[in-house]
Amino acid sequence: MNAVEEDPSRRWKEKDFQDLSVDESTARRQFKKRFGMTFVEYARARRMGLAMKQIRKGDAVIEAQLDAGYESSSGFRDAFSRIMGAAPTKLGHHHILKASWLDTRLGPMIAIGDEEFLYLLEFVDRRGLEREVERLRQRMKCAILPGITDPIRSIEVELSEYFEGKLQEFKTPLYFLGSPFQKKVWEELQKIPYGETRSYAQLAITIGKPSAFRAVANANGANQFAIVIPCHRVINSTGDWGGYGGGLPRKKWLIQHEKQGV
Repeated sequence: MNAVEEDPSRRWKEKDFQDLSVDESTARRQFKKRFGMTFVEYARARRMGLAMKQIRKGDAVIEAQLDAGYESSSGFRDAFSRIMGAAPTKLGHHHILKASWLDTRLGPMIAIGDEEFLYLLEFVDRRGLEREVERLRQRMKCAILPGITDPIRSIEVELSEYFEGKLQEFKTPLYFLGSPFQKKVWEELQKIPYGETRSYAQLAITIGKPSAFRAVANANGANQFAIVIPCHRVINSTGDWGGYGGGLPRKKWLIQHEKQGV
């Protein structure tokens, strides 16, 4: 990944892997496992990102096509549309989001953001994650490519400090996609003190909707930012753990981790 970022335009050959002392088949298998695409597809996606920048700057499509390693214009259009969600000539000011894999103490997470905001942070094994990512792409009318941005770098550092017990409040800028009701619930979630918990009923009362505890629970489940927006701090009125998109073992760990840090 570092080698790709150092030279995204490189067309990889067997010697390039040998220079890194990496087996080509291992790279292909591990990238497929982590990103759902082979290494070659990953590198091609990064070259396609460069091609999009060229087109947006006004360069001719043919130049971007050749720089991305495509001799066939039809092949370039098809690949571009599949990755970007729009054909090159229809791109205009198409929004681009970058997606990055983050390793954490509770398992890998995916972070998606642009240069201003973080749009998604979730455990990669969360059920329905693919639908969530696709919904984000459609609502933002954007393409999502492998890469890293300042907000992604920021959240990676903050998560590391959080798991080390050195950080209690996240500062990475977030972009919320939701209804006014959902956003209100997420705002209240952020007000739950580190190391404490609230029930769904208490949260409903706090937002002035005492009978809407089920809607509050649904809004909790629609949270785009695991850990950062602390839906793990909400439990049932009976004291039971309640649900959690990342799985109950993670929820228990997070609550206990925060209680120990107070």
